[in-house]
Amino acid sequence: MYNQMLALSLQQSPKSRGFLRMSSLDRTDLRLLATLQTEGRITNADLAERVSLSPSACLRRLQRLEADKVILGYVARIDPQAVGLGLQAFVRVQLGKHQSAAVEDFAQQVNGWDEVTACHALTGDMDYLLHVYVADLQDFSRFLLDHLLNAAGVADVNSSFVLRTVKPPGSLPLTRLSVRGNVD
Repeated sequence: MYNQMLALSLQQSPKSRGFLRMSSLDRTDLRLLATLQTEGRITNADLAERVSLSPSACLRRLQRLEADKVILGYVARIDPQAVGLGLQAFVRVQLGKHQSAAVEDFAQQVNGWDEVTACHALTGDMDYLLHVYVADLQDFSRFLLDHLLNAAGVADVNSSFVLRTVKPPGSLPLTRLSVRGNVD
């Protein structure tokens, strides 16, 4: 079931545009987005019916949300076990230096590693949190030794392996947002 679901990629907008972007969304936009997050392959006609719009009005809204980069793309969620990625880890990384060149170099390296599906800059005692998918412990060891520990600027690494996923990544909590009234 997990591998059959489709996800909508949504991203928090940059600080300078966050308020402007959110203020341009109304309840209908949020209902449209919430539906797409759980049913990414829904037809425009079905989506329009679900959010009480005509198909043409629904398509215009969808195109505006894509053009405004509220909708960043559409992806299929794939069961990692079904494709041989049986080991999942969260890896905390601390850099030895925090000058902009070192930080940029690390970010560039991380973006080249297919095993890393997400990387977050953190507050606290570690600088980054990597979400890593590999086949097994031997594959993780290869990733760690060949890539991460050889990366320039890495001072400390701490790994935790996922025993089971209690709640997989899912939809953004759009129903908790307050928005302006409907304007169609």
